Amino acid sequence: MRDLAALAGQYERLGFLLTPLARHADGRIGNRCAMLRQGYIELLAVVDPTARSATLDRFLARYAGVHILAFAVDDTADALARLGRAGIAAPRVSEFERSTDNGDPSAPRARVALIQLPEQPEGRINLVHHLTPEALWQERFLQHPNCAVALDEVAIEVAEPAEATARFSRLVGCAAVPDAAGGFALDLGLARVRLLPSDDDATIVPRIVALGVRTQDGNAAIGRLLRERGVTHACRGQDLVVDADEAGGVALRFRPG
Repeated sequence: MRDLAALAGQYERLGFLLTPLARHADGRIGNRCAMLRQGYIELLAVVDPTARSATLDRFLARYAGVHILAFAVDDTADALARLGRAGIAAPRVSEFERSTDNGDPSAPRARVALIQLPEQPEGRINLVHHLTPEALWQERFLQHPNCAVALDEVAIEVAEPAEATARFSRLVGCAAVPDAAGGFALDLGLARVRLLPSDDDATIVPRIVALGVRTQDGNAAIGRLLRERGVTHACRGQDLVVDADEAGGVALRFRPG
């Protein structure tokens, strides 16, 4: 979505407690994040009404939803060396800093070391080392009314799962395993990225179609919020699935922890 306030409203309606508006260095682009004890979901848009972003415009011309995946690395130098051994040309490590709250000059600043990999058909892939995790993973931002605690799954529909999986495995540096739905998954330990065959009637492929969010209360809080707020959702076994239209273009699958 192009409207960050509207997108944030959708996620707050789903029970996420979002971080304050924080602008990136040039001031054009801002974000609000759902920080989880494991991972995070970043809501990103142009917030300067006089500016544009060619990259975001290009992404949104394909579809509204998720276009950027960030994978944590412990050591960016090791990651660059691994990419080199895999024959992947990557730019140097870049570091940037931003405020965590545009409305509070005294708010802590977040510093990040970033490797931006060559853009893929599925979207942009970043390898990220958070230099100041305490600035973002503040305890006050981790108390979500929906009891969400982890981003533990990303589902991507692709035309050729085997090819896409081999490519992702080289880029991210992790093993791939068969997926029960017919494709493959990258085993990240506490999370996984699923690369799945597209539906026959899919109009946009490849596409990041769903995020898996684990809750700590067996989905009790999110189930109550969805019913009370009249949010369209489906039950898939023990999981509660919110349609993409209700979550900025990507389905959210809440999984009981």
